[in-house]
Amino acid sequence: MSEQNTPEDKKDLTESLSRAIGSRYLQYALSTIMHRALPDARDGLKPVHRRILFAMRELRLASTGGFRKSAKISGDVMGNYHPHGDAAIYDAMARLAQDFTIRYPLVDGQGNFGNIDGDNPAASRYTEARMTSIAEALLEGLAENAVDFRDNYDGTLQEPVVLPAALPNLLANGSSGIAVGMATNIPPHNLDELIEACLHLIKTPDARDDTLLNYVKGPDFPTGGVIVEPAESMAETYRTGRGAFRLRAKWEVEDLGRGQWQIVVTEIPYQVQKSKLIEKLAELIQTKKIPILADVRDESADDIRIVLEPRAKTVDRDLLMGMLYRNSDLETRFSLNMNVLIDGQTPKVCSLKEVLRAFLDHRRNVLIRRSEHRMEKIDHRLEVLEGFIIAFLNLDRVIDIIRYDEDPKAALMREDWGRDFVRATSEADYVSPPTGEGELSEVQAEAILNMRLRSLRRLEEIELLREQEALMEERAGLEDLLENDTIQWSTIADQLRETRKQFGKTTDFGARRTQFAEAGEVEDVPLEAMIEREPITVVCSKMGWIRAMKGHIDLGAELKFRDGDGPRFAFHAETTDKLLCFGNNGRFYTISATNLPGGRGMGEPVRLMVDMPNEVEIVDLFIHQPDGKLLVASSAGDGFVVPQADVVAQTRAGKQVLNVRGEVTAKVCKPLAPGDDHVATVGENRKVLVFALEELPEMGRGKGVRLQKYKDGGLSDARAFALSEGLSWSDPAGRTRTEADLTEWTGKRASAGRMAPRGFPRDNRFT
Repeated sequence: MSEQNTPEDKKDLTESLSRAIGSRYLQYALSTIMHRALPDARDGLKPVHRRILFAMRELRLASTGGFRKSAKISGDVMGNYHPHGDAAIYDAMARLAQDFTIRYPLVDGQGNFGNIDGDNPAASRYTEARMTSIAEALLEGLAENAVDFRDNYDGTLQEPVVLPAALPNLLANGSSGIAVGMATNIPPHNLDELIEACLHLIKTPDARDDTLLNYVKGPDFPTGGVIVEPAESMAETYRTGRGAFRLRAKWEVEDLGRGQWQIVVTEIPYQVQKSKLIEKLAELIQTKKIPILADVRDESADDIRIVLEPRAKTVDRDLLMGMLYRNSDLETRFSLNMNVLIDGQTPKVCSLKEVLRAFLDHRRNVLIRRSEHRMEKIDHRLEVLEGFIIAFLNLDRVIDIIRYDEDPKAALMREDWGRDFVRATSEADYVSPPTGEGELSEVQAEAILNMRLRSLRRLEEIELLREQEALMEERAGLEDLLENDTIQWSTIADQLRETRKQFGKTTDFGARRTQFAEAGEVEDVPLEAMIEREPITVVCSKMGWIRAMKGHIDLGAELKFRDGDGPRFAFHAETTDKLLCFGNNGRFYTISATNLPGGRGMGEPVRLMVDMPNEVEIVDLFIHQPDGKLLVASSAGDGFVVPQADVVAQTRAGKQVLNVRGEVTAKVCKPLAPGDDHVATVGENRKVLVFALEELPEMGRGKGVRLQKYKDGGLSDARAFALSEGLSWSDPAGRTRTEADLTEWTGKRASAGRMAPRGFPRDNRFT
């Protein structure tokens, strides 16, 4: 048996579960934030994108060179730098090549890299890629010690911590990602405008965010569109680093002659899939949510061309587009959350100025490191040139040493060559600078021994002196640059101007694509205002099949119904009306009259037009009167008054108004006339009760209050009426009878009532 651990051993080997989970989850969160989801403010790239570009550089896939299979590129990235799935790497690379996703593509793709319809790229074995010139600008200076390198995941190779980035790529191409507890979403911008803002920031380091907006007008999406966000809102968004932009499609009107016209959408909002947009527009037509839109066609080729046909030439085009903006992705909101890694480690929500300042500080650091690297190269070359010049001036002695000495390198280094050079011959009338020391260094001796014999020409000596002078002059300039901040920023400004000349608005793809306009608020237009007003006759059968006959036909005319079915509801209406259907489950369902099927057939079941359960029966069907009120009651004799405006349902599922439970069902739904002041109820026991309407509460939803008291049975019917006009009903012979003196049946609400008057219908109903 193993030895028992002491309490001290257990204390050293154990850890609380909460502490263990907390520390490990924190490591995972930090890894997600720093190494996966958030971009670096300096080069605007996430690690996967940075590794893709670096791997393409290692494969020498220059913008002017050949293409390589995408599978080879993603495989190298995965094997050398990014130990994640090859599908994820290829997807990230494909996005860098999509000109509808990224404003300034960093990968030049050959083959199917997806399209704006939302189709996926072809498999990596079928496509090829290389870098673009902008990607090369991000990598420029990588071989000149411009940035730090670190070990890759297995320590066998080196990869850059950040790219030198000759342009503000973070804002130029944007970025999006979701980390643990934080996210980022940055829209693309116009590179020319960003460089202008950088130049202003170099000139005026304490510039305000509002001043920078004189140069950076707003996002510049690769798919174009029109930004309708107010300037004040955009200024606040860029100042805080959080906000949103309203983006609309760009459209124009095409005249078809004879007063006919159509709308052509030429640019759609960013990140909207064209195929899904077309499907949504077609759904709006099918469901008649926008009746003034007749048809939609996709005539796109390489460019966007979506044709919208109005229902009639008299349609207001701005009204049509306004309704489409509200009901489709022809208008979207792009959220901005400028959460980035400022120094490669610390996430921070930054303003526009802070992001540009991070880029400029990075460019200054890159400039200093490249200048120092260049000075090291110059110093090395000057040392070699000095040795060459000594060799030329003492050529015979150098040849003797090389020819006869057993260790020529050591002999060259021991020899005292003097401190001054002799004057050159007639090919040049200048004197070279002093050598410094009389002995050659190891570097100089090695260079002399490696010199080719053909270099011993007289003309070569003169070229060496000229090269030495040029390098000395360049070195002096670099010394001035490293010691003077003004020269550094001036150099950075010159580099930015050169970048703007190469990729700015004067180039084919550098001009601004997204325009600006005022929103022009769309008024709330009721649906009936967009429907052509026509008379119809609504017919609904006992089994719930509904249809609309054109025109106002005779309600007594004989109509055809299915076998075993017959008429129940028939009334005159108009296509702009809304119909209210009250079920015995206490729910109101709303049906648009313009959506009713035509009268040539037998119609359609109401249950297919709204989500009404099969076991629910229709209590009443009538035209909605916005200013009207209804008397609703259940079979248990409970009820109340409800405004019609409160019963309109916005969904197919309807709106619950009268609460019923168990065996109780909704029984009565009667409209109130303007002069009604009393309510008459009759129970299954044929007792009638009349009471004042004011005793009933007005509610939006509920069970209601007791209308009439019953020992057995429940409510048969109820109605509101004007007491001065008496209570009327139809006798068995079809004649209308009116009881003027109702004193015998008048009482308080919830009374039992008295037996119905002589001649009252046997079905216990008033109508």
